[in-house]
Amino acid sequence: MGAAYAGGRTSVKRRRRLRHSTPMSEINVTPFVDVMLVLLIVFMISAPLLTIGVPIDLPQTQANPLQSDQEPLTVSVDQAGTIFLQNSETEFEDLVPRLMAISEENLETRIFVRGDRTVDYGTVMRVMGALSTAGFSRIGLVTETEREQ
Repeated sequence: MGAAYAGGRTSVKRRRRLRHSTPMSEINVTPFVDVMLVLLIVFMISAPLLTIGVPIDLPQTQANPLQSDQEPLTVSVDQAGTIFLQNSETEFEDLVPRLMAISEENLETRIFVRGDRTVDYGTVMRVMGALSTAGFSRIGLVTETEREQ
């Protein structure tokens, strides 16, 4: 009777060992879904913040976008005629000296001029004329691509 008892005990150990050594065939996707939802929320919140901060209604054209390897400086003119260098408001008289300081007097720096659709054409041309007179040669106007209606 003692031998049968010992044999019965080893078979229980063997079953436990087999049960623990078999691979799990289920994939728990709950942590993966949680991480993906958090990333989705983070990107949904941060994406609108990545645009340029001065709200301007740009004119539309059919031109293709320019390819550039450097980040250009941006001069914006809003609908009230206020001039912005990057995201900070600046006076017309201070525009060229600030651009020279930022570009470290590199006249080959690319400058994008963004003018609101409703702003006076002369205001945008005055800004572009000041940049050209200062010696900047790579000046471009920014527009939006036309949308099909």
